[in-house]
Amino acid sequence: MALRMWASSTANALKLSTSASRSALASPAFSLARSFSTVLEGFKYASSHEWVKHDGPVATIGITDHAQDHLGEVVFVELPEEGKSVSQGNSFGAVESVKATSDINSPISGEVVEVNTKLSESPGLINSSPYEDGWMIKVKPSNPSELESLMGAKEYTKFCEEEDASH
Repeated sequence: MALRMWASSTANALKLSTSASRSALASPAFSLARSFSTVLEGFKYASSHEWVKHDGPVATIGITDHAQDHLGEVVFVELPEEGKSVSQGNSFGAVESVKATSDINSPISGEVVEVNTKLSESPGLINSSPYEDGWMIKVKPSNPSELESLMGAKEYTKFCEEEDASH
């Protein structure tokens, strides 16, 4: 136990992640880790801490590792039904944690084509796997150019560092 605490505090001081699940992410070619928050290349990020991964005709949306870390243990997720329209910057659901309830905003506009039903039974997937098993909705984008207004990995990392420094 003492060794684990020492390793964790040492990793934190060195800004390394000790989470096995986060290091096991297979999809990114590159990731940036700061204070245990992982930011993945190939994703786009909103200033409200949602991510989007555009792949062909569908975009997958969830909340970032940074967001779930600040929320704490997620205990309930409210998501829209398939077929519902979402608009960039507007709420499409909510996440309830042991600390607070927060709206989830859509980083892009489009039609919901799939909802992660696993989250109703296991909302903690958002904490343990925010970029993989913890995805929230899949959307058919109505305006793919909205992706250009979102941040890349390096910009989002800098945004989070500046936001955390100001609090």
